[in-house]
Amino acid sequence: MNQTAGLDQLKQYNLITYIFYIVGFFVGVTPIIAIIMNYLKRAEMRGTWLESHVNWQIKTFWVTLIAYLVGAVLTTILIGFIVLLLACIWHIYRLVKGLVSLNNNHPVS
Repeated sequence: MNQTAGLDQLKQYNLITYIFYIVGFFVGVTPIIAIIMNYLKRAEMRGTWLESHVNWQIKTFWVTLIAYLVGAVLTTILIGFIVLLLACIWHIYRLVKGLVSLNNNHPVS
């Protein structure tokens, strides 16, 4: 397999993980599948422009998970709803920015 075909397959893999993260808004388990997939292919993407995407997705997963958990705990004092809203907006922004960059064959930064 040549390098271009390998990159195309890794790009497709990244697209699938982005889709799993998006589907996670409706089906809670798919982000867990996506984060596992990210860690499984991370080494293969090292040194390519796709490495930025897998790192972007991993960071997005962990930061939003923590933000959602903190927001959920803080809902008892009502500020949690604002935290949850901001976390959701940031989460959507990160997924859209990543997908646009991936579609344009650019690293995400």
